[in-house]
Amino acid sequence: MIKHNSFFKYLIFVFVMLVANTGQAQRFAILSDVHVTPGNANEAQLKLAVQEINNTDVDAVLMTGDLTNEGSDVQLRNVKSILDGITHPLYVIPGNHENNWSQSACKTFNDLWGNDRFVFTVGKLVVIGMNCGPFMKMGDGHIKQEDLTWLDKTLTEMVKPGMKVLSVNHYPLLDDLDNYRDYVAVLKKYPVITHQNGHWHRWRQYETDGINGLMVRCLDMGGGDYGYTLMDVDLDNNWIHVYNKTLGKERDIRYAYKVNLAYHNTPAPALNYTIPAGFNVEKVYADEASIFTRLSIDKDNIYFGNSMGCLRVIDKKTAKLKWEYKTASMLFSRPAVAAKVVILPTGDKRLIWLDKKSGKVLNEVSATGPYVADGVIADGVLYQGGFKTFQAWDVKKMKLLWQYNEINNYCQAEPFVGKDDVIFGAWDTNLRSLSRKTGALNWAWNNGKSTNLYSPGNVVPAVTDERVVIVAPDRNSTALDRATGKQLWRHHDNAVKVRESLGLSEDGSRAYAKTMDGTIVAFDTHSDDYHQLWDTDCGFGYEHAPCIVLEKDGYIYAGSRRGMLAVIDAATGKLVFTYRMGSSEVNGFDVDTSTGDIYCSLIEGTIWRVSR
Repeated sequence: MIKHNSFFKYLIFVFVMLVANTGQAQRFAILSDVHVTPGNANEAQLKLAVQEINNTDVDAVLMTGDLTNEGSDVQLRNVKSILDGITHPLYVIPGNHENNWSQSACKTFNDLWGNDRFVFTVGKLVVIGMNCGPFMKMGDGHIKQEDLTWLDKTLTEMVKPGMKVLSVNHYPLLDDLDNYRDYVAVLKKYPVITHQNGHWHRWRQYETDGINGLMVRCLDMGGGDYGYTLMDVDLDNNWIHVYNKTLGKERDIRYAYKVNLAYHNTPAPALNYTIPAGFNVEKVYADEASIFTRLSIDKDNIYFGNSMGCLRVIDKKTAKLKWEYKTASMLFSRPAVAAKVVILPTGDKRLIWLDKKSGKVLNEVSATGPYVADGVIADGVLYQGGFKTFQAWDVKKMKLLWQYNEINNYCQAEPFVGKDDVIFGAWDTNLRSLSRKTGALNWAWNNGKSTNLYSPGNVVPAVTDERVVIVAPDRNSTALDRATGKQLWRHHDNAVKVRESLGLSEDGSRAYAKTMDGTIVAFDTHSDDYHQLWDTDCGFGYEHAPCIVLEKDGYIYAGSRRGMLAVIDAATGKLVFTYRMGSSEVNGFDVDTSTGDIYCSLIEGTIWRVSR
């Protein structure tokens, strides 16, 4: 088998030599999925790769994502100090490991590299790349709506007759990206020779609607094979040659293929959904940017933040913009709305009080953000999680009442606020209960694991008079005593793989969790052990979206990573209907208390209303 592979590579090499051109090819060194943490083996190997690349004749170096493991500021600055040693032009985009758990709410990457997208030309070739998420929570890759607009506009301006395009992303043009069809639709308007990506940590050629796709190696392929990719683009003869470059060894040809611009269309599957009598599902607004926040709703307006850093206030009846406020980074926290003010927790480390009617800034404090958590206003006090802190603010006086600082990472989900306690999780492995009056610690619980990524950091606790129930990425359901934090039971079942989606029945007797198989399970919150009442397959398929599960007036509302709504009868567990609202993740459900209607936002920038 080894001899056969070697002979096959030899034939490719001979073939490449036969089609060698007299023109000048463009050469790129491609680094992807280097996953550098200070002191790990990859750090030393990346330094060696930089030395090799500097001694290689290339037109540019592409770094196509997953520079780090957790996207922390320390990790980002460390890997940048290494990449800064590259003497060739360098172009960098983030990957999912920079976006998903970023302590800066994705801002530090832009501060260090200037942007999360790039475009440049080499000869007759336009090279263009952009960020692809997922953004600050578990989800599929996603191209922001404003980036799709930028892509189209930029290529229209830059692609002149005779020029071609090399598309670059961390993700492939496959189902890994929730809106890959929208991405492909833009790319097919231009002469794209290849879409190059990483993410899968392996070599692969593929095709999406006629566009060639190329997955490249990661830094560490295992077995001591550390290296990078070399790509030669010969536009005179319409050939692309791709080489594996193991550190310290000669390059070897991996692929040679002819540029193919004969695009075809693969139609999207037909979607037929019937909404039963008594329900109405309608899209009420579409933004030009992506939306990563849940919604705040009052009797007149809808409040949300978008990926361009704008707080927007939309008239509920007309869907017209009333006012907006622009910040310096993407927004992930839901605006907190009081009687006369809107409090905006920002990704650029501020809490901003704005007049509810006009949007005028009333107060601004530089705080311990960035903020990615949803706050809760109760009895005139905002309870707000931040980075390594949790705070209580007097809404009217705009004054800090107390602050808890013993957190080792950031808060993300909405806290539970009770009469005497505040309960919330953080990405430091802990769930905490604080005194609502003073902020003093009542108790802290963790699951015994040291890995932050198993934390109950993005789950809203389901709390009854006596119990606290959570689910987490460790795939366990856990019940705690509310007063003491004592663990009452803990349930793990490979057939019921819970993650971060949870809800509570209106009477508090049942908790609802969404599994990674797209099933909603109901279990008894009063039982002395895990007692499942029913399970309902929502038809979501594989699931990981941390969307809350909501019960309202006897019906349960659940959302998927791909824009699917499921409505279930709470008493029986019977699936009432499903409806595809879009292609991207449902951020969460919120109730309009003035009408009883249910609202939700999708990452792709749409807002939907479900009414009865």
